[in-house]
Amino acid sequence: MNARRAALRLAFAAAAAATALAAHAGRSCEAKPPRVETITRAMTLAEHTAQQLEASGADVVVLARAGQDLGEYGLRYSHLGYAYRDNGVWRVVHKLNQCGTAHAALYRQGLGEFFLDDLWRYEAAWVVPTPEVQARLLAALNESPSRIVRLHIEPYSIVSYAWGRKYQQSNQWAVETMAAAMEPATIANRAQAQAWMQFKGYEPTTLRLGPLTRLGGRVGSANVAFDDHPNEKRFSDRIETVTVDSVFAWMPRAGLGAAPVTLKLQ
Repeated sequence: MNARRAALRLAFAAAAAATALAAHAGRSCEAKPPRVETITRAMTLAEHTAQQLEASGADVVVLARAGQDLGEYGLRYSHLGYAYRDNGVWRVVHKLNQCGTAHAALYRQGLGEFFLDDLWRYEAAWVVPTPEVQARLLAALNESPSRIVRLHIEPYSIVSYAWGRKYQQSNQWAVETMAAAMEPATIANRAQAQAWMQFKGYEPTTLRLGPLTRLGGRVGSANVAFDDHPNEKRFSDRIETVTVDSVFAWMPRAGLGAAPVTLKLQ
């Protein structure tokens, strides 16, 4: 066990070094080096998460982090991706906004990189999908890259409409990709993926955002847009979007996974 933990620490340290040299995907691109304390805590959270994922016996989990303080909206987590076992190492596939712009891309990273992203709270959470869902997700994650990017689009809004196709935020890509993995023969586009989500009873989070909040977000941030939301909802301050919390509530309800597991760094 000690040798295994030492190997995990070595892997996380390597991931941290790589992250320091990489582009700031998912961040504001401020020119400031990461603090030693930030790296240490992120790597510790990654190590503890890997240990618990190993103990769970899962091959794929839906993994979340708390990158922003969303408490005023009743939300605990901000971002999710798919963590999966790859030759004994846990990797994460997820969609990241590029430096606060209106564009995003898909990334395959280590657990250390996933948590080394200016976390608001050093806490991880995950849902272990059912064996069938795990098998289908793992097939999609391990096969040709086209399986993963098929439903991805580059235009990004952090509050993209859950049932729209003009933009796509990170959590939205993950759930739509789950739909395509579950029904690869019949789901070939985002409209079909969203129809599957509705059939399975997915319910997006409704954010109550007034006109001043909407205007401020649109003017001040390139990665925030509201023009894909139906007018009757947007102008009544109802912004429906895909959140981690809504996905975590939906998966057990739909029989797609177990109850969420939480790991807090002491």
